[in-house]
Amino acid sequence: MGDMTMINLIWLILMAGGILYAGINGRIEVVTQSAINAAKSAVELAINLIGVMCLWLGIMKIAELSGIIKVISYTLSPIIGLLFPRVPRNHPAMGAIIMTISANMLGLGNAVTPLGIKAMQELQTINPKKDTATPAMCTLLALCTTGFTLVPATIIALRSAAGSVNPTEIVGSTLLVSLLSTILVLIMDRICQMIFRR
Repeated sequence: MGDMTMINLIWLILMAGGILYAGINGRIEVVTQSAINAAKSAVELAINLIGVMCLWLGIMKIAELSGIIKVISYTLSPIIGLLFPRVPRNHPAMGAIIMTISANMLGLGNAVTPLGIKAMQELQTINPKKDTATPAMCTLLALCTTGFTLVPATIIALRSAAGSVNPTEIVGSTLLVSLLSTILVLIMDRICQMIFRR
């Protein structure tokens, strides 16, 4: 059974369970009202989010055109080289990895996915065993999962769209938690690589 099928099955069980529970308690109208209210709230949130996301994406585009993204990428190059020692420095995979991690650091979750896929495709070109993930692929996946973030743009946008009084107050705690989780996952990644190498 595929992952999407399993997720769909879980959602079906949750919805069916809620409807059944409301029916048993004679409160089926609550389900209908909640569905209508949730649909309305989702549309309002999406419309509010569009404006905030456009603002952040515009800022990121300015950063890209002004060369700030290149400076970040250049700064990250030595660190990325240490994290991915088996990837040649001049290989396109290295550039794709740097762009993926840069987007992650800037909190652009929507941009990370296509960049991450591109990085994985480039890493696959230097993979001797095409049906097995390389250590570099595992490291990249681990880094993307923890998502070390300097500016959590998407979360700030969501909080702003939801009417938060101070949507940026989570920056410090997000930075600390994402830094600690990234350090921990890198340590575990190296331990696992040593175990499997033996």
